[in-house]
Amino acid sequence: MLNILWPIFIIISYAYACFSGNLENINNSIFSSCNDAVELTITFLGTITLWCGVMQIAEDSHLSEKLAKLLRPIIRFLFPEIKNDEKISSEISLNMIANILGLGNAATPLGLKAMQSLQEKNDTKDTVSNSMAMLILINTASLQLIPTTIIAVRVSLGSQNPTNIILPVWISTILAAFAGVLSAKLFIKFGKR
Repeated sequence: MLNILWPIFIIISYAYACFSGNLENINNSIFSSCNDAVELTITFLGTITLWCGVMQIAEDSHLSEKLAKLLRPIIRFLFPEIKNDEKISSEISLNMIANILGLGNAATPLGLKAMQSLQEKNDTKDTVSNSMAMLILINTASLQLIPTTIIAVRVSLGSQNPTNIILPVWISTILAAFAGVLSAKLFIKFGKR
């Protein structure tokens, strides 16, 4: 659907620019936007590389295992289907830790790895299991202590105080996670009837 909508938007924008005499402005904005996109990509690349390295060090130094032990009661509550599967529990905890640290894109490979392991345990391959749905929910709510991706975007755009969004991020992600988990648990409990 988007592959239809975006070309339509682009054609309408160009047609409007031609008729209103703003073709030069639209061409200038295209080139300045390309420049901004490259700068933002380089900023993200540095941030993602740093945090992927930190997560690899945490995994190699067994710090992730210690953090996984701290998260084990939460993981058992959120993912009762996986029971005592240490591999999946560890993968989910690494993903959760990466999200809590606000690593966003760096957490994606960890989430995909956990999702793949959950799919292997899934009995009905064409339907998402409750644990898979919960992992999607947790990643979407993205509970964060340090929203590094958003801070990096704000720095790249010249924000005077890029960290003043931390408190609103805490409030919104905690509320989103709480509402999502509560809803999912209710759907799981009453949806089996």
